[in-house]
This record gives sequence, C-alpha cells and structure tokens, in this order.
Amino acid sequence: MVFDKKRDSIDPILNFFAKNLTRFNPDIFTWIALLFAILAGFFFYISTPSNELISYYLFFASIFVFLNGLFDAIDGKIAKLTKKTSLRGDFLDHALDRYADVCIVGGIALSQWCDMRIGIIALVGVLLTSYMGTQAQAVGLKRMYAGLLGRADRLVILMIVPIIQHILIQMDIIHMWNFTLIEWAMIYLAIMGNFTAIQRFYSTLKHFKKIKRKE
Repeated sequence: MVFDKKRDSIDPILNFFAKNLTRFNPDIFTWIALLFAILAGFFFYISTPSNELISYYLFFASIFVFLNGLFDAIDGKIAKLTKKTSLRGDFLDHALDRYADVCIVGGIALSQWCDMRIGIIALVGVLLTSYMGTQAQAVGLKRMYAGLLGRADRLVILMIVPIIQHILIQMDIIHMWNFTLIEWAMIYLAIMGNFTAIQRFYSTLKHFKKIKRKE
C-alpha cells in the first residue's frame, strides 16, 4: 500500500502528460497499457537464468511493466480532463487491468524464473485483491484500495526486481536460498496478495456490520 498512498504526489506529473494528450480518446491508452502488459509477460516468459544474453530480456520486461502502469494511470487523467469519464470507461479500465495482471504475473509463472505453483498462488492473490476492491464498489461502497499490497506496489516490485535479478546474474548469482530473486518476489506477491484480499474482504464485512448497528 506504500506506493498506492503516493498517488496524489505523482498527480502533477501525470497531469502534465495527460494535458498534452487530450486530443486522443482515453480508451486508446487503456488498450495500449494492455499491449505493454502482454509484451512484459512475453519477455518474462522467454528470458532465462541459464543464458546471460537472454537474461537481458528482463530489462525489456521491466520497461514494459513501467509503461503499462504509466498508460494505465494516464487514461483516467485524460478522461477527467476531457470530461469523458463514464461507467463504460471505468469497466473497460478495470477489466483490461485484470488481463494485464494475468499477462505479467502469468508470464513469470510460466517462465524458468519461478516455480509454476508459486506463480499460480501469486496470480490468485493478485486477482482476488483486485476483485475484493471492485466488489466493495459493486455492493454500494467506495472502490477499495486498502491493504498491504495494492496494484502500484506490485508494479513497482515487478519493475525493480527484474533489473536487480539481471545484475545478480552478471555477478554469477542466480539463486538465493534455493530461489531466484524473481521467485522470492512472487512468493511475496503470493503471501501479501492473498493477505490483502482477506483484509479487503473483512473490511467490507465490517462496514455492513456498522450499517446494521445504525439501523
């Protein structure tokens, strides 16, 4: 939740880019963000710890994760600036975000960097965290961003860790306590993602208990 709390501090930067892109439909950037997620997942999948040259693909994966996050943030800013916010746009944004999560985390889960079982648990945590946030909104509450691991935090981890992993390979360090650094990151996503989903689940239930008491 660390980076999700910093949303307001980066708003001026996002607004700067968005103001220069208002002539475009915000939905275009939503789809472009998904394209970058697909590319990130692809480069995670084809990179390998056993080939130093191919491990450079981790840099491309990291860049595409960053671009996914950037364009995903800009589309909403453009929609607000051009007064094109709508339920349709909100739905499209959240739906494609989930596909983006599957592409990025799934690409790692299927790669040689991570045990697939760990990857699947991490993906479940990521999807359930987002689901609990939107489901709270669906039942009449505000969109929930609370919890220890939000989407911004996940993206920052998946931007930084691959670069460090590549540096470690240059130092002839592939595994740390039997796992690659990327695998450790996925373990963290698996644990904290599912924990965050549970946090949001109980936070929503507590809200309904408060309403019942008032009645």
